[in-house]
Amino acid sequence: MVKTQAKRIVTIGGGTGTFVVLKGLKYYPHHLSAIVTMADSGGSNKRLRDEFGLLPTSDIRQSFVALSEENGGVGLLRRLFMYRFAKGRGLRGMTFGNLFMAALSDILGSQAEAIRQTGKVLRIRGTVIPVSFTKTNLFATYEDGHVIREEHLIDEPRHDGRMGIVDVRLKPKAVASPEAIRAIQQADLVVLGPGDMYTSLVPNLLVDGIPQALRRATATIVYVVNLMTKYGQTYGFAASDHIRTLERFIGKSIDYTIVNTVPIPARTLAVYAKYHEQAVADDLPDKAYYHVVRAAVASPAEVVKSPGDPLVRSLIRHDSERLSQVLIDILTKEAKP
Repeated sequence: MVKTQAKRIVTIGGGTGTFVVLKGLKYYPHHLSAIVTMADSGGSNKRLRDEFGLLPTSDIRQSFVALSEENGGVGLLRRLFMYRFAKGRGLRGMTFGNLFMAALSDILGSQAEAIRQTGKVLRIRGTVIPVSFTKTNLFATYEDGHVIREEHLIDEPRHDGRMGIVDVRLKPKAVASPEAIRAIQQADLVVLGPGDMYTSLVPNLLVDGIPQALRRATATIVYVVNLMTKYGQTYGFAASDHIRTLERFIGKSIDYTIVNTVPIPARTLAVYAKYHEQAVADDLPDKAYYHVVRAAVASPAEVVKSPGDPLVRSLIRHDSERLSQVLIDILTKEAKP
């Protein structure tokens, strides 16, 4: 019996998109590294930044939960890390996982060390890597020239969200963590997305060192196209518009693109339409510099938001098992001896 050689898979993103990818991939015998955005400024993250002076940890927490055991004692701790307080004037909307890491940062005197130790506590299958430890904010400039500062105001716009974003940057400039660069350099497969383009994926690509590492990478780079457009970020975008946006930051570095083929239920589309959002149209050419993989990767179930969560969440997501199988098929096809 030939033993399968373990490969190195790196995901880049944040939020529920990265959670879905990691949740499926953790059951395969490969080493996982999740490079996670650190520009979030909404919900409990805003309080972590403003009241504790810490970098945001919600995206890190979700990656920890995705990579942790789901049964037994660790499974119970996993549920605890996902718990969001629905009562209390001071705690409502906060997650236990974020509070745990804030307390551990104070005890250890280092947020970086607190993140490392949290991974050990949850016995995660892989590594979670903050893309940067620079305290920075996301800025976006829109078609009419106005500028929005802070990620949560881009994510949930108070302006006309049909306007396109023409420029996005981090202030101050952020420098990539050495561990993130090293993970990309050593990777066999890099997975970009899924996730909100300008608030989950692009903030990673704005960090100095990350786009350069991706352009030089020997890994197979896969982009998972979002299921739905996003009001305020990708209004009216087709799949090709998502690709062109990524090319602004990493050039023509994408090797594969995964596009969903499962029709979105009419009832779900009607709900999204109220928020000016629609299913991403597949307009990708059959012949391009990247391979297009069309597969049934959307989950048929709608997501139920947890009590106490003040943020707007997606109703549908990619299916972890289906998506991970497609990614492993690509990895196997491209595997180098």
